[in-house]
Amino acid sequence: MPGMDDREQPDFSWHPEPELIGVRDPERSRAALERLGAAAWSAGLDYLYDEALRRGMGEPTGYQELRREVFGPSGLPAPAPDDPTPSAELLADVRLRLSPHHLNAWHPRVLSYFTPPPLVLSIVGELISQFAQQGVDVWHGGPSAALVEEEVVRWLTDLTGYGPGSFGILTSGGVMANFIAMALVRDVHLRRLTGAARPPRGAALEGCRVYVSDQAHFSIGRALAELGFPDETLVVVPADARFRLRAEPVAAAIAADRAAGLRPLAISPVAGTTNTGSVDDIPALAALARAEGLWLHVDGAYGAAARLSRRDAARIPGLELADSVTIDPHKWFFQAYDVGAIVVREGGLLEETFSRRPEYYRTGSAATAAPSAHDGEALDFYRRGFEGTRRWRALKLWLSWRHLGTRGMGRLVEMNDDRAAALTEMIRTSDDFEAALAEPELSVVCFRHLPGGRAAAAGMDPSALDAHQDRLQSLLEDDGDGWLSTTRLHGRTWLRAGILNPMTTDADLARILATLRRLAAGA
Repeated sequence: MPGMDDREQPDFSWHPEPELIGVRDPERSRAALERLGAAAWSAGLDYLYDEALRRGMGEPTGYQELRREVFGPSGLPAPAPDDPTPSAELLADVRLRLSPHHLNAWHPRVLSYFTPPPLVLSIVGELISQFAQQGVDVWHGGPSAALVEEEVVRWLTDLTGYGPGSFGILTSGGVMANFIAMALVRDVHLRRLTGAARPPRGAALEGCRVYVSDQAHFSIGRALAELGFPDETLVVVPADARFRLRAEPVAAAIAADRAAGLRPLAISPVAGTTNTGSVDDIPALAALARAEGLWLHVDGAYGAAARLSRRDAARIPGLELADSVTIDPHKWFFQAYDVGAIVVREGGLLEETFSRRPEYYRTGSAATAAPSAHDGEALDFYRRGFEGTRRWRALKLWLSWRHLGTRGMGRLVEMNDDRAAALTEMIRTSDDFEAALAEPELSVVCFRHLPGGRAAAAGMDPSALDAHQDRLQSLLEDDGDGWLSTTRLHGRTWLRAGILNPMTTDADLARILATLRRLAAGA
């Protein structure tokens, strides 16, 4: 710092770049840090333009081959280094050893899982948040960061349609958000139903039932298991022909379970399933849950973002009727990993469920319980979820949402929905492809290639047709012109296109179909 005697500086001369270790003196370090920042940003842009937009999947695509490429001939990780390495060598390593081998979300023909290219302001927010190193758990660990998260959570509750008593928390993703939701089901709703003096545990969890469709995300069942519920707690109800959970079969399952002396506890529909993007009948399921006294948790990790669009918001009806909702901004809000969220209509239930007061959190209002404008105490997020240490996930969403506005974010969603409709129409008018659904509900399209056309494929052994889809996916991955995943629907294998890239055009979609035809002809 200006005026600091050199003798007061710690000694970092053992490192080839001491100015990047001891950064206290701007006269010594700022220029070096700016050069490093420019070099790092350049490495990111080199990846974007030299690799990410060049091919869909990096090379080599085989697992063992890639291990040898990254680790060396042994295919095994090297031991930790004893000596320092200059930053230029490290960035060169990133360019040469890592950047050529990614699944490239920026590529307009990578139609993969729900992995969009992040908005640039989201990347900037991630960079600044890491400089700030805020621990958004106890309020004094990240004072302004906690308020940014509070504001972002308010935007998410407003998007859901909740009122002023709602609240939420940002999470690592939808899995953690669904886990928190099932903890609320156990510790709040089951306790209410049983009239217990404390949250139920052990034998008190037996006989409960939570209803999902066969398209529900695995995290609901895993959360119930980790929370101590028996395996039979999860009741999987078949979805309809369009892969949506309807109220009628759930009502029948509830009636049968009540007749058997069991305790129906919750329904968890999906707003945009992972497999097909289908949207369960949330309004009817909400009415059923209310009539039966059940908790309704909507997994809207992907599809809730459709509410950003004025045009397409009606594709996700009834979200405001849920007791809790999962939203994943690192999906259709185009955010850098990681940021998920859960919002709860009765926001105070989060603190009621998770609040603890460790003796070492005794700073300022955490010790004195001094009043604030929020809820009488400082906003400690560790008392509203599972995590203790929490990084500043909110800043990137706060910056990029403000940069585009809700209308701008909604336009990006609409672009993806329009591309999905266009792809479905291309498939409908072809003889050698078929789609699982005549119209996509959001931006996921499942389809199959039909060797020799529809008539010829109709005579194929179904298992051979399934194997053909898997083979095409693998060939496309090797080819690099794009990327698709595969999934299973009604016992059959389908190619799956998840369109979450605003840079994808109709021409890209036509090209990926043409590439699949070319690969099939040469297989």
